[in-house]
Amino acid sequence: MEIAKKLPHLIESHQLRAHVNKMPLLNCQFLKGYREQRLAHLVLSSITMGYVWQEGETQPIECDNEYLQHSVLPSNHVTIFFPSNLDTIILFPGGESLRGFILVTVLVEKAAVPGIKALVQAMHAVLQPSQDALLKALQQLKLCIQDITRTLGQMHDYVDPDIFYAVIRIFLSGWKDNPAMPRGLIYEGISKEPLKYSGGSAAQSSVLHAFDEFLGIRHSKESADFLYRMRDYMPPSHKAFIEEIHAAPSLRDFILSSGHGHCLTAYNQCLEALAELRSYHITMVTRYLITAAARARSRRLNHLPGPPQALEDRGTGGTAALSFLKNVRDKTLEATLHPRG
Repeated sequence: MEIAKKLPHLIESHQLRAHVNKMPLLNCQFLKGYREQRLAHLVLSSITMGYVWQEGETQPIECDNEYLQHSVLPSNHVTIFFPSNLDTIILFPGGESLRGFILVTVLVEKAAVPGIKALVQAMHAVLQPSQDALLKALQQLKLCIQDITRTLGQMHDYVDPDIFYAVIRIFLSGWKDNPAMPRGLIYEGISKEPLKYSGGSAAQSSVLHAFDEFLGIRHSKESADFLYRMRDYMPPSHKAFIEEIHAAPSLRDFILSSGHGHCLTAYNQCLEALAELRSYHITMVTRYLITAAARARSRRLNHLPGPPQALEDRGTGGTAALSFLKNVRDKTLEATLHPRG
């Protein structure tokens, strides 16, 4: 934890790699329970990202120290107000914008909780069957998705687009589908061949996967392949939950066969809310990635120092961000149901 608490300073002073190389070999057998294992995962993965990207995309480390493979509350309480019991554990360079990015992301996940509960209630309603219970659950799901969109909007209040693009973004990047590290990363003591892993991505959240499966939204093969791959980065229990939703009786078939017009309307309203959320995400990617990249290119034309270029128009997970998001948004709308007969 000592190194993790000092990540911003060690990265900015170009000292992190030297400190990591002096670390003793860690033994995970001393970890007690799930919470300590998750904390250790967070600490070691964060140190790894800093270790790889300390010198930026032009000099990434392509062989990761074995000490990181076997194996906190540093916040700048200055300007951002969040609930008093919510704060970051580990930071990278990026200051208050990074802190805001992390905490708004947490609040988005929290806003999704009522929707997950409503989803489970709706699945039970289909099995009973109870059209009244299903209608109530679908209405609650729609309200939840709308709340997620409002919560996501707080990103504009706390995260500077240029800081996100020029500073924060690289520390969220991985070594799969990344031109800066086309071969991947060699993990000493694990594999002699380079391994490729995606960076952090909103697609690794189980929330929208669960909503998509429940609502029966079917994405294009290219988008679906990426989304399925992102499930490998989720906690196993989250992935299993999503697969159970997929295997459950079809909500769409139940609504169509029941002929219940109010449920059909409520279902379509869920789709509309989800499409609006995805449209809003597109506007955010435009501001924080596309527009920020254009400003960065302009600075380079004027011979001013610029941010990383390898993922200029791509998300940190490695996708072509805008085309991917527009595709999943459009497929969401295509799932709209129409009454039979």
